Amino acid sequence: VRLSYDHALFDIAPDPRTGTFTVKARHDQAAGQVKVGVGGATTVLAVTVGLTERQEASFDDADRWTFSQARAAGSAEATPDGHTGTGLKLDYDFTQSTATRAAYVTPPQQIEVDGQPQSFGLWIKGDGKGAWPTLHLKDAAGSDQLLRGPYVTWTGWRHVDFDVPAGVAYPLKVNRFYLAETGATRQYTGSVVIDDLSARVPPAVELPTESVRPDPLISTAAQVRGRDWRFAVMSDAQFVARDPGSPIVAQARRTLREIKAAKPDFLVINGDLVDEGSPADLSFARTVLKEELGDELPWYYVPGNHEVMGGSIDNFTGEFGPAHRSFDHRGTRFLTLDTSRLGLRAGGFDQIKELRAQLDAAAKDPGIGSVMVIEHVPPRDPTPQQGSQLGDRKEAALLEGWLTDFRRTTGKGAGFIGGHVGTFHASRVDGIPYLINGNSGKNPATPPNQGGFTGWSMVGVDHVPARDQAAARHAPWQGGPDWVSVQTRAHVDGLTVTAPDDLHTGQAADITATVFQGEGPAARRVPVAFPLSADWTGSPGVHIGDPDHAGRRDVAAYDPTSGKLTALRPGTATLAVSVNGATAQARFTVTAA
Repeated sequence: VRLSYDHALFDIAPDPRTGTFTVKARHDQAAGQVKVGVGGATTVLAVTVGLTERQEASFDDADRWTFSQARAAGSAEATPDGHTGTGLKLDYDFTQSTATRAAYVTPPQQIEVDGQPQSFGLWIKGDGKGAWPTLHLKDAAGSDQLLRGPYVTWTGWRHVDFDVPAGVAYPLKVNRFYLAETGATRQYTGSVVIDDLSARVPPAVELPTESVRPDPLISTAAQVRGRDWRFAVMSDAQFVARDPGSPIVAQARRTLREIKAAKPDFLVINGDLVDEGSPADLSFARTVLKEELGDELPWYYVPGNHEVMGGSIDNFTGEFGPAHRSFDHRGTRFLTLDTSRLGLRAGGFDQIKELRAQLDAAAKDPGIGSVMVIEHVPPRDPTPQQGSQLGDRKEAALLEGWLTDFRRTTGKGAGFIGGHVGTFHASRVDGIPYLINGNSGKNPATPPNQGGFTGWSMVGVDHVPARDQAAARHAPWQGGPDWVSVQTRAHVDGLTVTAPDDLHTGQAADITATVFQGEGPAARRVPVAFPLSADWTGSPGVHIGDPDHAGRRDVAAYDPTSGKLTALRPGTATLAVSVNGATAQARFTVTAA
């Protein structure tokens, strides 16, 4: 390991016994980069020393903060009994519903926070009722960052810290504060006072932007169509029966119509189709599925946390049957699990025993070439917050370990599909492909260029023959077998591609393509890049791929990996991109340099 840093700021000493490094500061306040190299790979870390506490809100304007609620009642007002002068009193009533309830207070405008705060502090006068406090931030990408505090089990004043997760996009804005209750049986009213919001900010340090590393699980429509067979996945619409004409219901219906038209073998609804899990919601969900799919497309419904909203799974099972199940389709064993209470054991220990038994049986069954585990809550959340994952990290490790061992010892395919996070994402854990399916109705939780778009996924599957199993078993480090690909299919309300009108031979230009979701200035603009699937084509004379592999008569080459169009020889040609059935094209001319 090679380290490069300013020795006037820090001392860094290695410990050969543990493979770690100890950093000691030479000053009370310092900030700098540490460049780390191993072989030909490098990365850069930021090291800062010392935090400055800075007040962000004194609540002298508490009378201008506004109250709102979700399945609750209450009010907000200024009070002279703050921690230091005026405070904000929040009265709430959590007896209005058994679903998750929340009481919000929002400042007159978002509070802009300079620098890169590591944590926020807030004085809370507790009522001992046990509500869950949250500081709701917006980051530089417009994504929600929810900083959770300890349950308010105390009475009187207490200073509460809200840690900022690593990897957020600075600068941050304070959007609102709220109390929440997730327990269905916990019915109560209460009152708290908040005051003196502060931020702990380190010295500033700049870091280079990390490049995106696409996972090959996300592929093109052509690649997915080329597999033996396909199935569709949708999740996280979150509609309610009392508003059947809402935009979210319309988006869910649109998604179902797109899926039906694509003609997969079947559909998996991976949780949170509804929002509150009431009998009315679940009955309405069945109505929507019947109206949009009829009897032409088989479907399986995996419960999410919004199918129960902290209550019993009985409403769901009464309407849709077992909360977890297994079935085989064309050589793949599907194992769906109940994570509606955000964990595996919470869904019944019997499903963990059944998972183990089904994996053992699939390992011995010559007719099974792969297994796919599908559950709403994934073992890992790829966002900086990491708040939308299995809460018990031992459960997460158990699931990942079992899938890893299955692939390594059998040579058969193994994969995982989750939802819940509010983004599209693909990754790999010890050779196992993991897909996070994004929202089909509800607004995404991440920026558009990081998987924050609405839509669904088409999964292409190959049967894994015995010879491929043997090869993967004998060389598991190579990551085989190659048996599954995913096309992420964004909702497309508009699609554009931009290329220069004229290029000179030898010139390379950046090509940009954008999907529009919605209409007008408020439309979401999604870059056509990982993890959004796209198919690039060209007129005769356009090579798609590495320019070094272009033909002798090709006018130009476009490399989707780099996003660059390279002019090769004089001529006129057209470049086109297709996303979920929509196509846009750009015509260009190459002239001699």
